[in-house]
Amino acid sequence: MKLKSRIAKFTGKLSYWFLHNILKGGTSFPGKIAMKIDPKILNTLANDYETIIVTGTNGKTMTTALIVESLREKYGDVLTNPSGSNMQQGIVTAFLAHRDQAASRKIAVLEVDEANVKLVTELLHPSCFVLTNIFRDQMDRYGEIYTTYEKILDGIKLEPKATVIANGDASIFSSVDLPNPKIFYGFNLPSDQAENNLIAPVNTDGVLCPQCNHILHFHDRIYANLGDFFCPNCDYQRPQLTYSVNQIIKQSPNHLKFQMGTKEYNINIGGTYNIYNALAAYAVARYFGLSDDEVASAFAKNKRVFGRQELINYADKEIDLILVKNPVGLDEVLHLLNTEKEDYSLVTLLNANHADGIDTSWIWDGQFEELHQSQIKKIIVGGQRWHDMSFRLEVAGFNPAQMTTCKTDNDVIAQLAKLPTKKVYILSTYTALLSLRKSMADKNIIQAGM
Repeated sequence: MKLKSRIAKFTGKLSYWFLHNILKGGTSFPGKIAMKIDPKILNTLANDYETIIVTGTNGKTMTTALIVESLREKYGDVLTNPSGSNMQQGIVTAFLAHRDQAASRKIAVLEVDEANVKLVTELLHPSCFVLTNIFRDQMDRYGEIYTTYEKILDGIKLEPKATVIANGDASIFSSVDLPNPKIFYGFNLPSDQAENNLIAPVNTDGVLCPQCNHILHFHDRIYANLGDFFCPNCDYQRPQLTYSVNQIIKQSPNHLKFQMGTKEYNINIGGTYNIYNALAAYAVARYFGLSDDEVASAFAKNKRVFGRQELINYADKEIDLILVKNPVGLDEVLHLLNTEKEDYSLVTLLNANHADGIDTSWIWDGQFEELHQSQIKKIIVGGQRWHDMSFRLEVAGFNPAQMTTCKTDNDVIAQLAKLPTKKVYILSTYTALLSLRKSMADKNIIQAGM
């Protein structure tokens, strides 16, 4: 190891220790310091690791967590970035923070921001890319979905021998012919495919055939642009799936049971979108030699992760903290809420900082009108753009008298204790989620961030 790299590694580790033992936080600053000293320190830190990059618009954090839990069943210690700090400096910090433990194979599973795939790939040389989906998200940062995919492709093309494990139900992932080995996963639910000829709603992104620009149709559409697609005008269709879910047995806000092959799997989290995340993790686990029983055992152990249906107990309330950041993800969370059987209170926190996307118009694409309003007994609206969300909910048909406006996190926390229901769902954008968690940690309601 070069002297510059040694100094960068030592300084980064020291800053991480200070931040986490003295100041109680910091997920990317140690990486920034190390990269200032040695811009290529990631290459040194990751040199002897087999690296899996997980990227896409939605589901990166949960997919990464499920992959890590699965691989630990067979290989023991696995390095990862659990806080969701997924840009280059956050990934460097993950390596600096990791303490090597017993492992039969050195593996790093890393969530990577779509726009950072090329930067990270240049230094890590991953053996595997995992692609979840691509939806319209933060237009000011990513642009249209095709621009986002180009950013990912720029990284994949640097490693033509790396295996690509992609969501086969997303037509964009088979639109470019890559030399890489490929594994596709998706849904194969029971249906008469010869009869089904479905079309996505008119405002759905990513449903143009990449060969002839005709509108894609579906034998079965799971949600948004995901499903068993085909072009009625040419021969473009969903690729052959290696792994698939063939039955959804049970869904609730806090539990999923589904079948792959002849085996049933359980995860302690809700939402159809999380079945895709589990399926991606299953495909990676099988690629790395795990058995179905080992994967099932890992899935059954899965824990709530940072801000992704994270469960918080406070003031005799069961609070689900859920990140929302784009129309497709929001709609899937709203569908999840409609599987709730009990009355609940709803909290919405809307910010518009750079990390959230500065344009909040996406909340108008979310189908708040479809919520079962009779179950929602109280609403708290907060965040920097509380007025935008309050107006959106009013237009969706919610009574303004049912809403309480909170302009600070402390106000939100105080109002949580007064809510009339035991169950509470908080839907929050990224920086509002971080801010609320910090305020809760300061009050010892939860532990400080990762």
